[in-house]
Order: sequence, then C-alpha cells, then structure tokens
Amino acid sequence: MAFVITSGCIGEKAGECQEVCPVDCIEEGDEMYFIDPDICIDCGACEAVCPVDAIFMEDEVPEDEHEYIALNRQFFEES
Repeated sequence: MAFVITSGCIGEKAGECQEVCPVDCIEEGDEMYFIDPDICIDCGACEAVCPVDAIFMEDEVPEDEHEYIALNRQFFEES
C-alpha cells in the first residue's frame, strides 16, 4: 500500500514531500506532485511534512478524493 497525494496539492506544490522521500518516488506534475505506488515504501516521511495535509495512506484517502488514487498511478504509467 502506498501513500497518495490528493487535491490539496493542486496549485500548492510546496515540494517538502519530494525533498524528504528516501526512495525518490515523488515527482512533480504540471499542477501537483504524484507518488509512484510501485516505488513508495510507506515510510510516511512525506505525509509528516506536507503543509496542506494532502497526503494519505491509500486506504485512508477520503471518499471524495478516491479519484487521486488512480491519478497518482496513471501519472507514472504515462511517463
């Protein structure tokens, strides 16, 4: 199970999450950052530093944000 970046990141793109990721699984997109679910080691470092609380464990993503689970995965499939 991986962490997922949700809508709170859109337009914010602070970047602290990318800086602290020990496995470099976070990449910057046009409007937000994305976490590669195949590389994420579930360490939680990104969640702890997110200034807008946009990062959740996949099974804890709020129901109205579930589309971001697929969006994070798609970002890396299309890269």
